[in-house]
Amino acid sequence: MPWPPSAPRPDRRAGHTPDPHRRNPHGPHPHRLDTDVAVVGAGPAGLALSLMLLRSGVRVALLEKSAGDPAAPGRDFHGEVLQPGGQQILDRLGVLAAARARGARHLTGFRLLDRGRVLLDIDYGRLPGPYDHLLALPQRHLLAELTAACRALPGFDHLPGHRLSALTEEDGRCTGVVASGPGGRRVAVRARVVAGADGRYSRTRALAGIGAGRTEAFDQDVVWFSLPAPGRATGTVAVHRAPGSAVLVHDTHPDRLRIGWTLPHRGWPAVAARGIEAVRAELAAALPRFADLIREHLHGLDDLRLLDVFAAHADTWTRDGLVLLGDAAHTHGPLGAQGINLALQDAAALHPVLVDALAAGDCSRARLAAFAQLRAPAAEAVTRMQKVQAKALLGAGGPAADVLRSHAARLVGRTPLGTRITRRIAYGRTPPEVRTDLFTVKAPAQPLRTG
Repeated sequence: MPWPPSAPRPDRRAGHTPDPHRRNPHGPHPHRLDTDVAVVGAGPAGLALSLMLLRSGVRVALLEKSAGDPAAPGRDFHGEVLQPGGQQILDRLGVLAAARARGARHLTGFRLLDRGRVLLDIDYGRLPGPYDHLLALPQRHLLAELTAACRALPGFDHLPGHRLSALTEEDGRCTGVVASGPGGRRVAVRARVVAGADGRYSRTRALAGIGAGRTEAFDQDVVWFSLPAPGRATGTVAVHRAPGSAVLVHDTHPDRLRIGWTLPHRGWPAVAARGIEAVRAELAAALPRFADLIREHLHGLDDLRLLDVFAAHADTWTRDGLVLLGDAAHTHGPLGAQGINLALQDAAALHPVLVDALAAGDCSRARLAAFAQLRAPAAEAVTRMQKVQAKALLGAGGPAADVLRSHAARLVGRTPLGTRITRRIAYGRTPPEVRTDLFTVKAPAQPLRTG
């Protein structure tokens, strides 16, 4: 272990899931666990961080409010396009190949089109291999592989179906969490650090009294849906400009198209009031290539999922004994497919900071601040980039705007500066490496699963 043990160790069997009946079958008091790091939220950030910590010999208790199987086909997630930076991290963790084997789609880059004419083509083939493409990887596949990898390691307490209800404190320092599980049972987890990775509407952040720092940075919201499209793959992420809006389209597994229709911010109620026939007609006009699929498979407004698009940067990312990462710390729009990339990079950056803090016996805000100092500039850079992208890709048209976009297209597509811009989008600002030198626990061999 990289630090002296602080307390008697609980059951360290691989993938141990505590049974609330085992120690306290009758009384009202919560079942109690002792761990090193309590991670709240089993999305890409929380699971990747858990896996890195477990590989470093750190005990982890992972709380997730959803009780369902992350691989269940019925579960729907908004973000699934992986940038090269995210692919690289997952490859270093040994889960990319297995997640991809479950089903994914190789995408060559981004395109901006106006009435079928290509205005901008960002070709990821200009980047060095093996991460010279985007990957449409259903998030359920990624979460299933990360969960399986965590459960195969010792020191892991997995708590699916448990909703965070309180943070515990002593002398102003966060010392753990209390969660409500199935049947109203409570679990109290004592931890040296709590890591809040529970998304854009983070309960960890709210219970800690930390402001979300939300700003209405974008003029658009996005309505998502998917359509079966056998034999109709596009091979790219395309933005189709249309009068008054733009529509994002990319392939997804299995043989489907994932479509994001941009609307004026907070404009969905007015659109919904027009009814599904009007929605189908407008989408078919914007995407004539797929008009037949839209008319055949878009049955009602219930097939559409609204994403409230905003930017946020939490007032602080750290407290004594507590740290926020991923969307809990900073939220971004969907343009440029940055969400999962940032979440995984946050996990990679936070991992060595936590290992160092635990080894030193100092999980104070000052010690954890190294993480925020590294990652906050990267998050702010993405917000700035997305504001520029939103104006360039989704802003008003016209002759002057078209000329500017044409110049930008030549710059990105034909010059070394364009390659540097593509690399920045693909990997971000100062991308962190996975600190495999801190791994002290060997990962067991995993069978390759397909789905």
